[in-house]
Amino acid sequence: MVGAETPTALHNSTSSRDDADVPHALRIAAAWCWRLIVIGIVFWALLKLVGTISIVIIPLAVALLLSALLAPAVGWLLRARLPRSLATAVVLVTGLAAVIGTLTLVVNEFIKGVPELTAKSTQGLQQIQEWLKTGPLHLSDNDLDRYIEETQRWVDNNTERFTSGALSTAATLAEVLTGTVLVLFATFFFLRDGNIIWRFLVRLLPVAARWKVDDAGRAAWATLVAYVRATVLVAFIDAVGIGIFLVIFDIPFAFPLAALVFLGAFIPIVGATLSGGVAVLVALVDSGPVTALIILGVVIGVQQVEGHVLQPLIMGRAVAIHPLAVIIGLAAGVVLAGITGALVAVPIIAVLNTAVRRLAARRVPDTPPDAVVVAARAP
Repeated sequence: MVGAETPTALHNSTSSRDDADVPHALRIAAAWCWRLIVIGIVFWALLKLVGTISIVIIPLAVALLLSALLAPAVGWLLRARLPRSLATAVVLVTGLAAVIGTLTLVVNEFIKGVPELTAKSTQGLQQIQEWLKTGPLHLSDNDLDRYIEETQRWVDNNTERFTSGALSTAATLAEVLTGTVLVLFATFFFLRDGNIIWRFLVRLLPVAARWKVDDAGRAAWATLVAYVRATVLVAFIDAVGIGIFLVIFDIPFAFPLAALVFLGAFIPIVGATLSGGVAVLVALVDSGPVTALIILGVVIGVQQVEGHVLQPLIMGRAVAIHPLAVIIGLAAGVVLAGITGALVAVPIIAVLNTAVRRLAARRVPDTPPDAVVVAARAP
């Protein structure tokens, strides 16, 4: 028809004339935005779900870490021809006995050293009061008495809050006991039937995805085992290094403080430093500022050796994670789940890093030894 407008050809990325009138860059940006919104909603829903069932998720995460730590020992006993259930039970009972024995030694030494440390703490407080009077603050006795009265008044006014906190602590204690039982049972079955459980989960996936997911999962598990073993070795070296100097300078609670450093080292970068700070405070109260400065130098020196020698040499071979990713993961873990989140954040990042790299790699995974290959009949 004469005078009719020729229709504009649609672009391959458009489905209507309205889409063709929208600039290409804006269409791309909108496509990215709504997809990111959907991903964000799903991620938020997952976080809410994890928070709701955290009393189950956290023990299972701890059980996975313990399984990664104890799996090599179970493997050694299996190679010695012990039944799988017996090997798992022996390793689990031995590990539990080691933990209980260590806690018993820590508690006994703590109880034995409390009276002496309490007396020295009183002397330390008196020295601090004397310094407040004669130091740069020049506080008078009336000022000190007023501050002490205000502190006592604050404690009296918050007694009810402390009482409610004690009740919540009792509820928390029940949750901890429940979680501990769940950790023990989950660790036992992860060690005994972990391979069976993993195969069952893989079979739930589409056939085309099973090979790559199985390969990525096993590589991620190997990374977790290497990470846990490397972390234990680094933590042991930190605890021994600081503990030796605590014994040399006759600092009370040397063994409990070394155990605290060992546990703190499981939180990368900041854990051993914070636990070492507790040792410095005990040295300050017990032996004065000079010894405390020496212990502080020891803690800093051990951290430097860890950061520049142990971490690259031991941890670098286990997992290759950028320090920025570690810091961000720790911060996110603390916000989401407190101390437990800080404990499991870096292992999760390490496992996801390995799994994603394996899934993205374009290669054919190795054929499992138990795979059955069915050949077609010749025509």
